[in-house]
Amino acid sequence: MAKAPSLYLGDRWFESILAHNYFMNDFLLFAQPWWVNFLIIIPFFAYCLWRREWLVIAKWTLIISGLFGIAFGFVEASVVVYLRAAMGLLPGYGGTLSDVANLSTDIYQQAQILSELPKSLLIIEFFREAAAMIMLLSISLLAVKSLRERWAIFLWTFATWDIFYYVGLWSTVRWPSSLLTPDVLFLIPVPWFSQVWFPILVSALTMIAVVITRKDVKNS
Repeated sequence: MAKAPSLYLGDRWFESILAHNYFMNDFLLFAQPWWVNFLIIIPFFAYCLWRREWLVIAKWTLIISGLFGIAFGFVEASVVVYLRAAMGLLPGYGGTLSDVANLSTDIYQQAQILSELPKSLLIIEFFREAAAMIMLLSISLLAVKSLRERWAIFLWTFATWDIFYYVGLWSTVRWPSSLLTPDVLFLIPVPWFSQVWFPILVSALTMIAVVITRKDVKNS
């Protein structure tokens, strides 16, 4: 398939990343673009903010919103699997999940999707990501009333969604093969690149920050 033009990442930048072995499984400390690395600050900032006045979130509110994040993560993983199968980038999908996992583990490179997606699908993917953020935001608005707790529920749901997205992919196609596997995290406003360990670490720390700063209340 011919290389699709990218609306969100300059071709020279994308090619330079490939040239510098960005997609190799060597440990890379920093994500791209540079400002994506500031995401690591979010759980620490949130913890410092919430510990001044404990989060008032009922246990079942946290559990149910977490279940939504888990389910949504699997839906997201399924969409990625279907997309790659439709584009002919998922060997063995005509057989069993074991066939897919055995045949695609070594060559399934999610981070190379920008060079394969046609322009039309790239635009759809852009708006799909925006829709996903609206869904997560809607859950936080419905679950609790105060701004602090809504922010916490949004981060909590986002974190569970993010982690179980990778769990869903690994359980179906055995990707990522390791925490050093590179990935495209988002396309908004430009593509974000990092190895898998980075978003999982940020999400795990965020979930810990929510749990240890929460004061339990009964659901009304």
